[in-house]
Amino acid sequence: MSAFPAFQVIPAVDMQDGEVVQLVQGERGTEKTYGDPVDAARRWLDEGAEALHLVDLDGAFEGQRANGDAIDEVLETVDVPTQLGGGIRTADDAVDLLERGVDRVILGTAAVENPEIVAEISERHPDSVVVSLDAKDGEVVVEGWTEGAGISPVDAAERYEELGAAAILFTNVDVEGQLEGVATEPVRELVEATDIPVIASGGVATLEDVQALEAAGAAAVVVGSALYEGRFSLADAQNAVDG
Repeated sequence: MSAFPAFQVIPAVDMQDGEVVQLVQGERGTEKTYGDPVDAARRWLDEGAEALHLVDLDGAFEGQRANGDAIDEVLETVDVPTQLGGGIRTADDAVDLLERGVDRVILGTAAVENPEIVAEISERHPDSVVVSLDAKDGEVVVEGWTEGAGISPVDAAERYEELGAAAILFTNVDVEGQLEGVATEPVRELVEATDIPVIASGGVATLEDVQALEAAGAAAVVVGSALYEGRFSLADAQNAVDG
């Protein structure tokens, strides 16, 4: 996963209490459940997934990972690159996951609170850190999207690129989980500001949304609710941008 040779549609496997869930705008209590994480991972592999996006939502909210068993099972099951976020707060946490088989770790709150952690992990495992920039009203938010960090996504992305981040995962919380479409301008601004890949997330509801994010310059898109709700298939989404 050191590069994205072509635009990728990456299914999300977000885990809470050992089950796959999707939240609306990241708020607890809004979740819909979609069963077993391993079953979901196998489904997306069967449908042609070239990578998987794993999130420990309990970890994101509580600050420590809580779905380790489910994540280990997924890692044992899949043979495609994986990126994992949620509750990774220290460099040792990240390195432990990388050595257990995760290809890339996603850092959000930890990177905002201690930017040097990106350099520390990258020195030990090059091309392994994705920095998650979740934005609400144009400001990066942390702690499970509950607190503003006082910095814009573009300023943050430039900082993390210098520290060795391999990619930026940009989630637009304003549209996340609502299946009402994407906002491409913030993605375009990030792409223009940095030389590392930008992975887009949030709001994808149609194949046109996937195409719009590719046109905005994103290297990949993470899709959750639209796939789980059957708005389109993974194959249809990939075909929409491969042609």
